[in-house]
Amino acid sequence: MSATPQAQAPAKASFKFPFWAQIIAGLALGVLFGWIARSQDVSWLATTLEKVGDIFIQLLKLAIAPLVFFAILVSITNLRKVNNAARLASRTLLWFMITSLIAVGIGIAIGLLTDPGSGTGLTAADGKEPKRTGSWIDFLTGIVPTDIVTPFTELKVLQIVFLAVVAGIAALQLGGKAKPVLDLAESVLELLQKALWWVIRLAPIGTIGLIGTAIATYGWDLIGKYATFTADVYIGCAIVMFGVYPLLLATVAKVSPVQFFKGAWPAIQLAFVSRSSVGTMPVTQKVTERLGVPKEYASFAVPFGATTKMDGCAAIYPALAAIFIAQIFDVQLGIKEYLLIVFVSVIGSAATAGLTGATVMLTLTLSTLGLPLAGVGLLMAIDPILDMMRTATNVAGQALVPVIVSAREGILDKEAYATASASPLDDEPAAPAETAPQEKVPVPA
Repeated sequence: MSATPQAQAPAKASFKFPFWAQIIAGLALGVLFGWIARSQDVSWLATTLEKVGDIFIQLLKLAIAPLVFFAILVSITNLRKVNNAARLASRTLLWFMITSLIAVGIGIAIGLLTDPGSGTGLTAADGKEPKRTGSWIDFLTGIVPTDIVTPFTELKVLQIVFLAVVAGIAALQLGGKAKPVLDLAESVLELLQKALWWVIRLAPIGTIGLIGTAIATYGWDLIGKYATFTADVYIGCAIVMFGVYPLLLATVAKVSPVQFFKGAWPAIQLAFVSRSSVGTMPVTQKVTERLGVPKEYASFAVPFGATTKMDGCAAIYPALAAIFIAQIFDVQLGIKEYLLIVFVSVIGSAATAGLTGATVMLTLTLSTLGLPLAGVGLLMAIDPILDMMRTATNVAGQALVPVIVSAREGILDKEAYATASASPLDDEPAAPAETAPQEKVPVPA
């Protein structure tokens, strides 16, 4: 008698703690540990939180220089696979400027309505000039490096972008002769993204350290002095992210704003924690592709956005900060100064370079307006708390623009957009399978 195979019992579904829940848990634990370290004066706990946060940020920064170079290089060469690449690139830059213009306008309006520098108790004596400053001369001359090594060792992102753009254009000009180099660049980029993915998985632990350090170091008393300014930054970013962006999606791209946030949320939440647009870039690109943006175009728009598209750090924040500092130093701002704020925000946003913090952009704005750079010192203590919301807004905008451009050019995959809800952070991305050469993505003339 033949043996009958026994039916296998269905495997029990294993419980999986979603990444977004891990982030929230990290936030809660960070606040708790930070409060304990400060209220109970537990120095070892404060030191541990600081080291954990520093290591997480350092791991992100470790990959930034090569990631930016190879991402920009590959993104430019990928444009050869897209018809009317120049049109897509120009539309992308145009929408970068349009959304920045709207964001800086909202920042100025909120600042004029709330007077964030009034009643703080702060004076000019409380400020000090930052170690790192920015000016138009530094910005323009600092784009071109003096050698190839320094931009990577000193993490000068704008110079890295310059080198990558030159290399990418040269590769396009060489055509088939550059194929071995481009194959190597794509392989290195995949390797870097894989390694960075492991760092991203540590974000909940990094969150504990970063949030805990902010609470342990500054406590809640400091926030009280900056209550209006902090609220202004968060409200301004929220208006842009949850008001302006959905309006543009519904009216210009004619797609569901809710579906956009379902798809883009993993990148937005990681940006909030990591405070780095460049560190979040692989996730931003992945969610953008899941929202139906063609891969060849997304691989161009997202890396450039991660280094130049900063609605939070380069538009809302410097506008509010300039008004705040002017009020502390009793300097009157007129129409000319507000127009200069708009100009700096729209044109000079690349100065933020996608890293944590926005000191260079703020000093660039202050120097253009003739305001004391010592005012930057007034905001340094509160900066980590502000930077979380600013960076989340940056990344949301970096995912938004490719969706808008793709929708208007008729290349957005509406079916993929409608189903983009699974978080790419719950599962590590699989290595890309070998595929036949893809046809160029058609773009209407």
